[in-house]
This record gives sequence, structure tokens and C-alpha cells, in this order.
Amino acid sequence: MMNLQVHINEVVSKLVDIHNPDYQNIPMYDKQLPSIQTLKAVIDVIREIVFPGYFGNPSVTESSVQYHAGVNTETLYHLLFDQIYKALSFESADANTPTMAEEKTLLFIDRLPEIKRLLSTDVKAIYDNDPAAKNYGEIIFCYPAIKALLNYRVAHELFLSQIPLIPRIITEMAHTETGIDIHPGAVIGEYFSIDHGTGVVIGQTAVIGNHVCLYQGVTLGAKNFVLDEAGNPMDLPRHPILEDRVTVYSNSSILGRIVIGKGTVVGGNIWLTHSVPPYSRIVQTKAVENTFSDGLGI
Repeated sequence: MMNLQVHINEVVSKLVDIHNPDYQNIPMYDKQLPSIQTLKAVIDVIREIVFPGYFGNPSVTESSVQYHAGVNTETLYHLLFDQIYKALSFESADANTPTMAEEKTLLFIDRLPEIKRLLSTDVKAIYDNDPAAKNYGEIIFCYPAIKALLNYRVAHELFLSQIPLIPRIITEMAHTETGIDIHPGAVIGEYFSIDHGTGVVIGQTAVIGNHVCLYQGVTLGAKNFVLDEAGNPMDLPRHPILEDRVTVYSNSSILGRIVIGKGTVVGGNIWLTHSVPPYSRIVQTKAVENTFSDGLGI
């Protein structure tokens, strides 16, 4: 019987052969990467800042909220700076990387009030579109759409700052927890609501206007993509544009760089690959009724 240690050593020798062509798509990385656990802590701190009293410290009051927000924002700065520095180093690192990380971290901190304002409009939109919602607090505390939208709106700001890795990690956290998949590069206006949400997919170059409502299972995806000379997909606009006050009902797929005009309603289970003018109503064609003569009276 082969010696166990010899057997393990042979397997390990194969696994660590970084020049093995069978492993060419798994490059070795010998620097410290951003931490998923720390980025979860970043999101938790932001959630406490944006929604005081709902998450984290239960003793926040109107008289103490400024103190708690100050402490949390300082904590956020230190957590996020470290992660941004590691993310920037992932692509390239030089003497200027710490300064760049500090600038991008402070830029994000400056955007927190706008993130909170946008999320406030989202809470309002969800409340207005869901008669089952009893109050704003229920939406903030319970609804998966708000969890996904907080992660998206945070990730989008970091994406705009051209920070590698972190935006995608943050949106994928929400995807895992809620089933709502929003690429951080998508552009989403204010008063955005997602009802139920499971299975919603919003692609990288999608553009969504104000007061748009999506239901579960909606896909805003690419119909196809252009390849470069080497056969690799090119990063070009390839997802839909939804203008203001569009509603898309459950399990519909809107694909390609098309424009869905203002005020349009897209019914459920629709496959749409062409632009439509404002105030359109896109519904399924009714099935033709057939009469069967099989002696069963149906």
C-alpha cells in the first residue's frame, strides 16, 4: 500500500505547478486581496449610517444619532480605505496607490448623503407600489429589494470611481442573499422599486429612469455581444434602456440595446427584443381556442 504522505505529496506537486497548461485560466495571485468578510462589515456599517436605529446599535435616539453616525463613518473610512487599497493593488501598485486609495475613500464618504437620498426615494416607491406594506419601517427592515438596492447604490458609486473587484463583490453579496442580481455598472434613477424581486437580473449597461417598477423574474439582459479580433466579447452598450415610469411584470425578458418608452407597461412572460414607443402596452397574444371532439364534452 502506497505511503499516505508520498501520495499526498504527489497530488500537491501537481496542484501547485503554476506552469501546467491545464491550469492556465487560474493565475496565481500572491498579494493580499480584498476581504469578503470585511466588505460585509462595510455594508453593515453603511446600513447603520443610512438607516439609523434599524440595524446595529439599538439605543440610537434623535439626541444621539449624530454621535453614532460620526463613530460609524470614521469606522467606515478605515475599513473601506484598507479594502480599496488592496483592490487598487490588485491591478497595479506604486508609490501613489495609498494616496489614490485615500482620495477614493473620501470621495465615497462624500457621496453617502446622496446614497441615503436615493434609498429614501426607493423606500417611497416600494411603499407606493405594494399595498401589503404597512409603513416605511417595514420596508427598510424586511424587504429584500432594499437590501439589494443599498448594496447596488454603494457598489455603483465605487464602480464610478473605477475601483476594481469591490463593486462586484458587494452586488454579488446581495445577489446571494436576495436572488436579485444588479450589476454595479447599471444606471438606475430615483424612486426605483422591485416587487418580490427573486430572479431579477439587471445587466451592466442597462439604463433605468425614474419611477420604474420591476416584478420578480424580470431580466434586462443582452441579446448578443460583439467579439473583437481575438474572439473576446467587447464591453459595449448591450442592455436595454427603460425610460421613466416603465412597469415590467413578472418573468419578462427585455434584451438588447433597445429603448422602452416612457410610461410603457410590459406584461408578464414577455420576450421583447425591439424598441417600443412611449405609453405602449405589451401583452401576450391570446391563445386560439380549440374545440375538441373526443366524446368527453370538452
